[in-house]
Amino acid sequence: MDRDLWTYPETVGRIDLTGFDVEAVDGSIGQVDEATQDVGESYIVVDTGVWIFGKKVLLPAGTVERVDRDEDKVYVARTKDEIEHAPEFDKDHYREDGYRSTVGDYYAERSKDDAGDDARETEEVGERN
Repeated sequence: MDRDLWTYPETVGRIDLTGFDVEAVDGSIGQVDEATQDVGESYIVVDTGVWIFGKKVLLPAGTVERVDRDEDKVYVARTKDEIEHAPEFDKDHYREDGYRSTVGDYYAERSKDDAGDDARETEEVGERN
């Protein structure tokens, strides 16, 4: 399991995020239902409310970009589409390594795709100049 994916950025600090609103890069996705602070294994469980018909999603701590403590908001570096298509939340097994490994693989693959997109964009800009 990639430890960085399951670790909050240093700027987040040790704060209970339960109850905070959650914003994807393209809009609101719900509210933190549960947050952990386990070293190298942290995550948030987001209750999506009406957005995905009351489902919950598990987001590794490394997807958290920043936290606005004044507005009680967590900003994640993922789109609504990425979050909606993540492995389905498993309320009976979400604390187990096997399930978290599946979720981690999904988000790690998305991170690789993002890095590839950034490299292609840089290459295209270089070709135009």
